[in-house]
Amino acid sequence: MRLRKIKGADETVAASPYVIHPASEGPLPWKKLFANERPLHIEIGTGKGRFLMELAKANPSANYIGIERYTSVLIKAIRKMEAQPLPNLFFLCMDAANLEQYFAPGDVERIYLNFSDPWPKDRHARRRLTSETYLKRYDAVLAPLGQLEFKTDNEALFDFSLESIRASGWKLLGCTRDLHRDTQMNEGNIMTEYEEKFSAQGNPIYKLIAAR
Repeated sequence: MRLRKIKGADETVAASPYVIHPASEGPLPWKKLFANERPLHIEIGTGKGRFLMELAKANPSANYIGIERYTSVLIKAIRKMEAQPLPNLFFLCMDAANLEQYFAPGDVERIYLNFSDPWPKDRHARRRLTSETYLKRYDAVLAPLGQLEFKTDNEALFDFSLESIRASGWKLLGCTRDLHRDTQMNEGNIMTEYEEKFSAQGNPIYKLIAAR
């Protein structure tokens, strides 16, 4: 994935009070960070932050951490937080492959994946965020009743994800191939920037909810 480098992005992320800067190795002391023990939800690939900010604003009874690997993207979410700070949301700049380094078993109640990179070439399948490789990482940090929610406009990636869920022994709790026409699955849905764009073009949105 190639991104345009934004001057000053690294420095802004490093200095931002809205970004978690781990002081040592090991799981994040997130309960101390939020000063409460409310359920923790995370979004992997938080992008510009719109989805998670709206979700955190609508659900003050939960804590949220948005994970984004690229500073040139995360800086846009930081700017949104500077304009509208939320006490139950922080960001973390990291590669999701290192998830188990930052979260302990049972830490996370819900994981959101929204419009993840499809990595269309077969040789890159393990990099897809719904691959069996990543599902094992999620299994390591999810609470016993934790859930995974995944949205995409890419049908091939969605089919791959369904197969990964089955092959990993996870349970499919919800599934739709046209989210915005599915009254039950679309209830309370918060759109991402990508979702709004793709929907306006007439593309269906695919969504699944899974648990172990």
